[in-house]
Amino acid sequence: MRKFPGFWNKNNEGPPDLDEVFRDLNQKLNRLFGNKGGQGGGPRSTSPAPQPLPVAPIVGLVALIWLGSGFYIVDQGSRGVVLRFGQHVETTMPGPRWHLPFPIETIENVNLEQVRTIEMGYRSFEGESGRSKELRESLMLTDDENIIDLQVAVQYNLKSVEDYQFSNRSTEESVRGVAETAIREIVGKSKMDFVLYEGRDDVAAKAKKLMQDMLDRYKSGINVVNVTMQNAQPPEQVQAAFDDAVKAKQDLERQKNEGQAYANDVIPKARGTASRLTEEAAGYKLRVENEAKGNADRFEQVLTQYNKAPEVTRQRLYLDAQEHVLANTSKVLVDQKGGNSLLYLPLDKLMTMSGATGNAASAPAAAADKPAQEPQVDASTSDRSRDAMRSRDREYR
Repeated sequence: MRKFPGFWNKNNEGPPDLDEVFRDLNQKLNRLFGNKGGQGGGPRSTSPAPQPLPVAPIVGLVALIWLGSGFYIVDQGSRGVVLRFGQHVETTMPGPRWHLPFPIETIENVNLEQVRTIEMGYRSFEGESGRSKELRESLMLTDDENIIDLQVAVQYNLKSVEDYQFSNRSTEESVRGVAETAIREIVGKSKMDFVLYEGRDDVAAKAKKLMQDMLDRYKSGINVVNVTMQNAQPPEQVQAAFDDAVKAKQDLERQKNEGQAYANDVIPKARGTASRLTEEAAGYKLRVENEAKGNADRFEQVLTQYNKAPEVTRQRLYLDAQEHVLANTSKVLVDQKGGNSLLYLPLDKLMTMSGATGNAASAPAAAADKPAQEPQVDASTSDRSRDAMRSRDREYR
């Protein structure tokens, strides 16, 4: 018989037999599962037989725990991907669900609404505010053969769980490669000044559309949410020269704005003045024309009346002229019915002098009044004589 080395029997007579060892192991297993002894023909044990264990309840409890492990919950905004032996079976919606437990089926929760971000041209340090440049990604060539340093951040989420899980191998690298391709294509078709200054939003919008078209063509299941231009500048070696050029352009724009503001201030005033002068000239023209027409009509009316009664019309015109002339002058009336003496009294000058002396004098005096009376007599006499001459001239006429 073959001996099992390293083991000794109870009487230390030598190593036990291998068949005896297996027989003892078989008896122990039979006692564990409720049998009363071995069936192999060995010596029966004289110890009392153990009570059999309840196998069915234990098996049922294990089966119940195994089936209960198949319950799972899909969060809001996520989808559950059920795999049966590695093959996709279904995609479940949010809420409590059940699947066949492991190892038959497995479940993977995929968040659709989570916004993920990739960085192109730079890398941010976790837990720090700094960033490092990736010149291999950021340096790009424009249409006018200039090099610019461009840094872009792309935000995306998922729109198809199946395409995301089974059509992609490395999602982040795929999105970064598509973003770099799209940005380089758009920048390569644009001028440097357009990319650096006024066209940054336009470049980002075109890059977003081009990226989405490429990702849909690849069936990646990715939705591009936003493309942001983090930084766009010329290379560091020529940064100073570009800064001077930018300042010159800013000065040019400032001077243009100042000139436009001055023009906006002066031109409306000049137009207003020209319009006012035009209106005044038109009014003056209309007034002169109307006055001329009125004078012509009045002359025609007077001529008509003169042709009817020449003497009366002549006398009436003379009186109207005298009334118009004498309306703004001081007048003195002298009655000459009682005598024929010629009086010449400059009463108008005397009245003017008396008014001036009355305002300038501060206190009346009797001695000062006497000299003033003498020229009054002479003035009245000269005025009377002048009026007499005028009356005689009128009689002769």
